[in-house]
Amino acid sequence: MLNSLNARNGWSRSAGSSVAVLRLHHPSYLTKWLNTITVLAFLWPALTSAQSSAPGPTEAMALEQQGRLDEAVKVWQVVVGRNPRDARALASLGVDYSKEQRYPEAASAYRKALALDPKLPGIQLNLGLAEFKQGHFQAAIPPFGAALAAQPGNLQARGLLGMSYYGANRFAEASKHLEVAAKADPENVQLRQVLAQSCLWAKKFDCALEEFRLIQQRDPDSAAAHILMGEALDGLGRTPEAISEFQEAIKAAPQQPNVHFGLGYLHWKLKHYNEAETEFKSELSIDADNAQALAFLGDLAMKRNDLDGAVPLLRKALQSRHDIRIAHLDLGAILTEQRQYPAAISALKRAVELDPEQPDAHYRLGRVYQATGNQAAAQKEFAKVRELHEKAEEDVARKMSAAPPPLKP
Repeated sequence: MLNSLNARNGWSRSAGSSVAVLRLHHPSYLTKWLNTITVLAFLWPALTSAQSSAPGPTEAMALEQQGRLDEAVKVWQVVVGRNPRDARALASLGVDYSKEQRYPEAASAYRKALALDPKLPGIQLNLGLAEFKQGHFQAAIPPFGAALAAQPGNLQARGLLGMSYYGANRFAEASKHLEVAAKADPENVQLRQVLAQSCLWAKKFDCALEEFRLIQQRDPDSAAAHILMGEALDGLGRTPEAISEFQEAIKAAPQQPNVHFGLGYLHWKLKHYNEAETEFKSELSIDADNAQALAFLGDLAMKRNDLDGAVPLLRKALQSRHDIRIAHLDLGAILTEQRQYPAAISALKRAVELDPEQPDAHYRLGRVYQATGNQAAAQKEFAKVRELHEKAEEDVARKMSAAPPPLKP
């Protein structure tokens, strides 16, 4: 699947300039789009330090220009110590902390500056960046939102806000902002990848499909592009077309992990069980411990009434991962058949916990309660089944991964 963000920072400031430029180098997403981010520093009249024997802002900025950041930080700390209400000194201290990648201290300095002077230029953007770089995506949203509110045309703030929403798993909001940023930079494939993933996980499948088409046009032989296109098509209910995309992905990269499972799951959804079994076994030849492939092979064995073959597969899957719903569900059904009711109840309760909105586990749990004479509990589960609408099978994107590619600042 797509690589994760892994940003690395470097700074430059030309002599005499009041603007520091933070360069974010992204080897995956955003390599082109976020390769320059401006962080504002703050100037005082040159007379400030001349009027005092103690070091002041002029000395601190001179040290910055010489690359002597540790010394510059100490000077800003002195300035702030003399006047804790000097918002500009606090903000510039935050800038130097950021240059040294001391992001918690930078965020603290920016927050203090913001409390003293909310209108200080660039302060919200700087604070958002300090939180973003720590992976505090939810905390980065309010300052980036404030920066965008102050300057609605600021594409940098909008893009960073969209990325923060993505990192916080708020995909619908991420897609809204990233779509605007992508339109402003239509050739940026990395940005489009993040937008496409946001649309996919927000279940905005038309948007995802369009973005993946654009990505695929630029790299038609990419296995990842075919997989992503297949995920979008499956989300739209076009599973046969999704199967074709996964088959193309396998042609391009037959040993890529998880792609055979994805194709097998699509066949399983369409009840093409022989084809599904072939793909699940192919996945296990690449990754013998693929829990999802083991679980679905166990499910196929159960469907063929091969309970002795199903149980070891299901248990092995759950040894690797405890959150595979179908394994708990199938084990519960098998244990019910074997009249091992306490163990069956435990397995089925876990299946309900993993997805309370699926009626099948409630129904099976009700049957077990009925068999054990607990009529009140049985009726409660059957009532829940009646409340629930029949739910479609999960799309392949959510089966292949519990979450989209994460941001790694």
